[in-house]
Amino acid sequence: MLNPGPYFINAAGQLYEAWRLFSDVQGAFTESVTANGDGSYSVLPAGTVGQKLAIAVPSRLYYTKTADKPLAGVRIGIKDIYDIKGLRTSNGNRAWYWLYPPAENTAPPVQNLIDAGAVIVGKMITSQFANGEVATADWVDYHEAFNPRGDGYQDTSSSSSGGGAGTASYSWLDLSLGSDTGGSVRGPSQVQGLFGNRPSHGLVSLDHTMPLSPVLDTPGLLARHPVTWMEAAKAMYGPNITVSDTYPTKIQTLSWPTSASSPANALLVDFLGNLTNYLQANVTAYNVTAAFSADNPTLAPLTTIMNLTYALLITKQQIELVRKPFYADYAAKHDGRRPFVNPVPLARWGWGENQTIPVEEGIANKTIFMDWANSTFLAPSVSSCSDSLVMYVGSTARANPRNVYLDEPGVPFGFSSSRISVMAEVPDFVVPLGEAPYNSTITGHVEYLPVTANLMAAKGCDGMLFSLIEELHAAGILKTAMSGRSGVTGGEILLRRGEMEY
Repeated sequence: MLNPGPYFINAAGQLYEAWRLFSDVQGAFTESVTANGDGSYSVLPAGTVGQKLAIAVPSRLYYTKTADKPLAGVRIGIKDIYDIKGLRTSNGNRAWYWLYPPAENTAPPVQNLIDAGAVIVGKMITSQFANGEVATADWVDYHEAFNPRGDGYQDTSSSSSGGGAGTASYSWLDLSLGSDTGGSVRGPSQVQGLFGNRPSHGLVSLDHTMPLSPVLDTPGLLARHPVTWMEAAKAMYGPNITVSDTYPTKIQTLSWPTSASSPANALLVDFLGNLTNYLQANVTAYNVTAAFSADNPTLAPLTTIMNLTYALLITKQQIELVRKPFYADYAAKHDGRRPFVNPVPLARWGWGENQTIPVEEGIANKTIFMDWANSTFLAPSVSSCSDSLVMYVGSTARANPRNVYLDEPGVPFGFSSSRISVMAEVPDFVVPLGEAPYNSTITGHVEYLPVTANLMAAKGCDGMLFSLIEELHAAGILKTAMSGRSGVTGGEILLRRGEMEY
C-alpha cells in the first residue's frame, strides 16, 4: 500500500516519489545523498541554479509519525565526520576522502536517527579534522559555509560550520547533527541564533566517528525549533536521556550583565528576569576560579591547571588516533608522500608532538576540575536532577567578518566559561534570545546578529534542560528561530534578495 503523496509513473508502470532539488547556495553541504533501501546510502550527483550542490528533499506527505518513528519525515544533515554506510567520509580533508573507501558501517548517532524515521539528506561541511578554523586563510581544502545572518559574511564558527549555516538558512532542513569537543555545536548555534546542545559526555557511542579527543568528544544537534530538537535528541541518545519536569529553583550566573547597557545586554537581562519569575528561583553570581581557589588552597589556580589541558588532550589524542594512521596509509599508497593538511591542524599537531607532558596529565587535570565542579556548583539533586542552573552569555551580536586576514594559527590555550562543560562532562545548551544591531563593514549599514544564552546543569540532566526549554518556548519566553537573514523575522538572505523563485 502506497503512502499518501505525489507519484510519477513511467511507461513501464514503475512508480517514483517526488523529490525536490534545493540549491545549497550557502555551501553548507559536501554531498547530497539518498537512501538505497538496504541501510546504505549513495551520493546524488545533481545541480540546479545557485552555483552549488543541489540537495534532494522528499515530500513530507510520504511520512506519518508513529511511536516507533517519531522522526518520520524529519530532514537532517550530518556533519562529515560521521560514517554513513555507502558514503565516503572527508573529515574536511580531500586526501582523506579519496584515500579511504566508502564506509561499511553507520555511526551510532546517525543510525539512531535513521531508525527513528529521520531522512538523511546530505553530509555537511566541517572544518578540517574538527579543529577550530576561521576564514580567511585557515579553510583551504574546503571552503567555510556562509552564515546567513546579518550581512551574510560573518563567520559561521566551527567545526560544525555546515550544520549551523544550513539549519539557519534553509526552511527545508529541520536540524543537523554536529559534534562538540570544545564548542563546535555551541559556537555555530550562538553565531547563527539556533538551539544547540553539547550533551553530557558518553550518552551515545561514537564508533565510526572521527575523534578529536575521545575523553571530550560529544554528538550534538542544531535546530530552529525546540520540540523537533528534543524529539531528535531523545531518539539519538535513547535510554540515556530521561525527560523530567521538576526544575531547580537556584540560578547561578557567570559574568552575566546586570544592566541593560546595550541592546544585547537588555535581551540577556530580560531573559534572566523571565526565567527567574518562571521558576520562582533565586539568582546569585558565581565566580568559578575564585570558588575553586577557596576550596582547593593547596592547588595551583584553576587557570594555571587548565591552561594547557584542552590543548594537550585534543592534540595528543588526535595525533595517535588520526594523524599517525592517516600519514602511514597515505605514504603507503603514494610512494612515501605526505597528504595536504590545513594550517590549523598542522599547527596544533606540531605543538602537541613537541610536548613532553603526557596525555595522562591532561586527563588528571580534567578529572580534578570535574570532581570539584560536579560536587559544588554543578551538583546533582534528587528532586530537580540538578541543584542549580548555571548560565553564561553565549553571543552578543559581535561582528566577526570573514574577509579579514588573520594571524598565523595557534593552539587553544586557556580556560573560559565555555570550557566548563567540556571538562566537567555536563550538558551545555544554547538558546536564542533575539538579535541586536551592529555596524556592518560589509554593507555600510546597520545589520542585526543573534544574541544567545547558555544553560548548564548537572551531568545527566539533559532531559531536564530539554523539557525546561520546551516549556519556556510554549510560554513565549523563548521563540522559534527563523530561517534566513534574521532568526527573529526570517527574510531572504541578503545576497539572495530579489533572486528568482523556483
